[in-house]
Amino acid sequence: MKKKIGLLFGSFNPIHNGHLVIAQAVVNAHLTNEVWMTVSPQNPFKDPKNLLNQYDRLHLVQLAVADNIQIKACDIEFKLPKPSYTIDTLTYLQERYPNYEFVVIMGEDNLEHFAKWKNHEKILKYYTLVVYPRMGYTAPDEYKNNPRITFLEVPRLEISATYIRQTIKAGGSVRYLVPDKVFDYIAATKLWS
Repeated sequence: MKKKIGLLFGSFNPIHNGHLVIAQAVVNAHLTNEVWMTVSPQNPFKDPKNLLNQYDRLHLVQLAVADNIQIKACDIEFKLPKPSYTIDTLTYLQERYPNYEFVVIMGEDNLEHFAKWKNHEKILKYYTLVVYPRMGYTAPDEYKNNPRITFLEVPRLEISATYIRQTIKAGGSVRYLVPDKVFDYIAATKLWS
């Protein structure tokens, strides 16, 4: 049986406890053996000027998952053309790791514009999706009974990286929103201050 790897893509600007709860819930539900927190250097739907350097974001992910053997930091998109398209990353990973089965983990909000993703039909044809709930979003009807999509109930932590950055800029504390090692590193380096 192939090892199942869940890919949780994100800018992780910065990574926070909400991301980690989702990753652990996917593993706990036995939907994957591991989750790779895949740092996207440039999401085609996001403005790159608000992003911290990709290597700093990767370092924060590495700090966050250092003590968890089921969750890993992944920089595979650093080696691929920008902006990052999920289908290109999946194709590259499948060629590089033919004995792994890759699963895409995404928020329910992404299904709203999934049809705009590059080669979205190929993603659904060759890969499965694990979709977690997002406040205020409901999956479009065409995806609700798709056998390649699993809807996963996870605790909803409505934490956003935007809120974290704004709080830091305003001189507030983000303790309890991010893992302790990430909090310590942000405080020591004055990121976003």
